[in-house]
Amino acid sequence: MPNGPLRGVTVLDCATLFAGPLAATILGDFGAEVIKVEHPRKPDPARTHGPAKDGVGLWWKMLGRNKHTVTVDFGRPGGAALLQRMAAEADVLIENFRPGTLERWGLGPDVLHAVNPRLVIARVTGFGQFGPYATRPGFGTLAESMSGFAAMTGEPEGPPTLPPFGLADGVAALTLAGAVQTALYHRDVHDAPGQVVDLAIIEPLLTLLGPQATVYDQLGLVPERTGNRSTNNAPRNTYRTRDGKWLAVSTSAQSVAERVLTLVGHPEVTQEPWFSSGAGRAAHADLLDAFVGGWIAERDAAVVADAFEQAQAAIAPVYDIRDVLADPQYQALDSITTVPDADLGPLRMQNVLFRLSQTPGEIRWTGRAPGADNDTIFARFGLSPEDVAVLRKEGAV
Repeated sequence: MPNGPLRGVTVLDCATLFAGPLAATILGDFGAEVIKVEHPRKPDPARTHGPAKDGVGLWWKMLGRNKHTVTVDFGRPGGAALLQRMAAEADVLIENFRPGTLERWGLGPDVLHAVNPRLVIARVTGFGQFGPYATRPGFGTLAESMSGFAAMTGEPEGPPTLPPFGLADGVAALTLAGAVQTALYHRDVHDAPGQVVDLAIIEPLLTLLGPQATVYDQLGLVPERTGNRSTNNAPRNTYRTRDGKWLAVSTSAQSVAERVLTLVGHPEVTQEPWFSSGAGRAAHADLLDAFVGGWIAERDAAVVADAFEQAQAAIAPVYDIRDVLADPQYQALDSITTVPDADLGPLRMQNVLFRLSQTPGEIRWTGRAPGADNDTIFARFGLSPEDVAVLRKEGAV
């Protein structure tokens, strides 16, 4: 990828499952050379997560895109030595082993920085590198539970609700990709050594939940489950149309709230003193939902959407993935793009995260088999075929 903004950056993706590997995918999408390093007999479990076609894991095709794949057993002397050899020429190493594991193999940051002082070592774990929970196994679900997300998600009378996808892992991956680039900027612009990034999956989601810590600190308030409603504004909900479709309405801006209530035939309510603030409207959500929901329920989705657009009021259909693929805006943006795949042929998947005007990202290939690039990559790091044969005999690759 000669024009990628991260060209020249070599990343060793030694992590498994989602947060670390997805961060590496993001870096690879924008030109970094990503080398996925897996155990030769126990590859990344993400390869078998989710649906498969003809025995081919579909999640891996996206998560493993733009990555060379090699196999190394760090627990064997030859494998540990090989990782040091690769780290000596790399810019970034991403790992998610439990704290102390790399150190037990003789591959801790002190050792890796001895062979390459400029290496950025990104460590992503459930609970961070220190503290009473550091050595516990940690997954995104635990972060969604402990962060307060589950406690404030769901219907008021229902149970705490977890997302049906890897929300905390995804947020952590985005955060880690940014952290790695921050560390690289500091290294390169300020001529500084590489540093260690310590990211706990339980932390990034806290920031996305807004000022709840500050609100509790100052006011003693604890967020409660409100379903699709918001405590900050109203009307804000999903509403069913006459033809059985669901539409989402948001009125975060005061002017939009006024246009919505005028559109649905209740301009008088906009003159109420409480209507002038989001909190005031939220306190009268039952009334506003009845006005908006009643109006929408009497009309088909296309009529409602057109009326809202004419009124410059915010509305969107509730989509499933079939709707996403058919939507003209997503099509115009190429948000779901088609990539050739050696196993499955043309394959649709999410495109790169954002568009850069001069150095755009690109999906160059999809996820490959474990160790597909062993010979090529190991040769790049100076190993002869005979060297690789010795490592194979040891079980190190």
